Amino acid sequence: MTTTLQAQVRHWRLPGMLMLLALIPSIAGLSRLVELIHGATITAKNARYFAMPLPVEMHILSVIPFALLGALQLSPAWRKRHRRWHRAVGRALVPLGLTSALTGLWMAHFQAWPEGDGRVLYALRIVAAIAMAAAILLGIAAIQRKDFAAHGAWMTRAYAIAMGAGTQVLTHIPYVILLGAPTEGPRAFLMGAGWLINVALAECWIRRAATAGSMANAPMGSGASGVRS
Repeated sequence: MTTTLQAQVRHWRLPGMLMLLALIPSIAGLSRLVELIHGATITAKNARYFAMPLPVEMHILSVIPFALLGALQLSPAWRKRHRRWHRAVGRALVPLGLTSALTGLWMAHFQAWPEGDGRVLYALRIVAAIAMAAAILLGIAAIQRKDFAAHGAWMTRAYAIAMGAGTQVLTHIPYVILLGAPTEGPRAFLMGAGWLINVALAECWIRRAATAGSMANAPMGSGASGVRS
């Protein structure tokens, strides 16, 4: 493998993995959107979407581009090569992210609970939506005071929360294969685990970026070396 090809693989590794993670919930969301637009047989499972379709449609149309474009925003190599693109897309992702968080909050509170949901999962959904919106707002505040490290950290946290749906697919698969559809308690645990895994990985990524940044900015002769990620 040539050096150029290796660089391209590294360049696309993180965005590609994140886009792949977003693929299943994105397909499910688009299928739901088609049902709402063109009509479908109303059942016990989808009745809550048809009872209040607007926030559902807004959520789907905002979270999918937020997930896919946000994957590129998190790539250090992409940011370095496409700074103008990063800034332009960043301005679009802020309203998309806030729309996704606020419609998620609306649906969690006002929609009827589906089978298997309960008070614990309701609380988790509320906390996740508020935390995502707060992280975006803190990211905006950070960039306004030109604190680029804090901006990146807060937007990474917001993205991690938004990608919970992708990781929740992975946490559910083993349980469903082995034990069938989860009941209220296990479902809350599996959903919460998806958000928790993402937030934990985001914090590891943030610390890694901070360490690389401090090493790159260390004075000559200090013994530190490295390249900003």
